[in-house]
Amino acid sequence: MMPTVANQIETLDKRVNSFVDYMFGDRDPRVRGWLMLDSYLPTFFLTLLYLLAIWLGTKFMKDRPAFFLRTHLIIYNLGVMLLSLYMFIELILSSWEGAYYLQCQNLHSAGEVDIRVAKVLWWYYFSKAVEFMDTIFFVLRKKNSQITFLHVYHHATMFNIWWCVLNWIPCGQSFFGPTLNSFIHVLMYSYYGLSTIPSMQPYLWWKKYLTQAQLVQFVLTITHTVSAVVKPCGFPIGCLMFQSSYMATLVILFVNFYVKTYRKTVVQDNKTNADVKEIKNGYYNGYITASNGNTSKKKD
Repeated sequence: MMPTVANQIETLDKRVNSFVDYMFGDRDPRVRGWLMLDSYLPTFFLTLLYLLAIWLGTKFMKDRPAFFLRTHLIIYNLGVMLLSLYMFIELILSSWEGAYYLQCQNLHSAGEVDIRVAKVLWWYYFSKAVEFMDTIFFVLRKKNSQITFLHVYHHATMFNIWWCVLNWIPCGQSFFGPTLNSFIHVLMYSYYGLSTIPSMQPYLWWKKYLTQAQLVQFVLTITHTVSAVVKPCGFPIGCLMFQSSYMATLVILFVNFYVKTYRKTVVQDNKTNADVKEIKNGYYNGYITASNGNTSKKKD
């Protein structure tokens, strides 16, 4: 009798989960049964679907007009901002209640508060799937220049890494990075939402500082992670080393992005200023006015 599709998926699920359990050891029993955590397949297939949507979506949109999604973007960015705000506040309150030690916090000392932290971190993991929509909106709006390696790498890896975090280290030292990141996302998605409103765009001068804040976040997270290696408290050292290495890749990629983006802006501004100066010098006792791309010379 031929195996059904359901049986094949069940067999694949067992093999995949046996492999990850062999690689990482016993999972934390406190999160067993939580949505999407017992099996890796949902996380894997959602990530695969995300990557396929980028590849096929850009091909599909190539010869089609971009979608106008202002209302969708406002609602989406507001929703993610509010979720991020909830996670930030809840992580601050729960870690404070559990007297979490900033330098190093193990996985079991805070009792019920550890479960409270783990529940917030589950929402953090789930939010990484929601944030796949960042890229899908870029595809639909034909903003392909925004779909960089850094963007796709960051979105795809975070979702998978946090599946592992929730299964093996769902509380303790894991709280710090999401606390910072949730705060950054409150600012970031507020910026994204406001940027869709034309009347607000002249006031959005702080994009550069958002990127700087993200870099500071990565450095602080690495410092916090390494502190638990220097003065251990029972938190798995291998997880700490992996997190430090992963965050280092983000620092390198974000620094590269920052230099390319804002150095290019400075060069363009300098060129514009030089061109204006040359025009003024070329038209002594006169000035240039431009309207709709047409340039004319007016005398005093």
